[in-house]
Amino acid sequence: MTTPDPSLELLRKVRAAFVLKDSTLKAWCRQNGIHMTNARNALIGSWNGPAGQAMRRRVVKASGLKDSA
Repeated sequence: MTTPDPSLELLRKVRAAFVLKDSTLKAWCRQNGIHMTNARNALIGSWNGPAGQAMRRRVVKASGLKDSA
């Protein structure tokens, strides 16, 4: 899986994907011991180093979005 480009739109798509799974991004973060701020910053690109990109891949995969997100 390639790392999707960060953007506010990606954050919105991920949040919507979690809602479609009857969950939320916040709930997923809590269940996985991740600070919501870190997940958000990775998705919008404020945290875009190797660790941020890995976090973005992990969150996008967990949300169920396809590579074309």
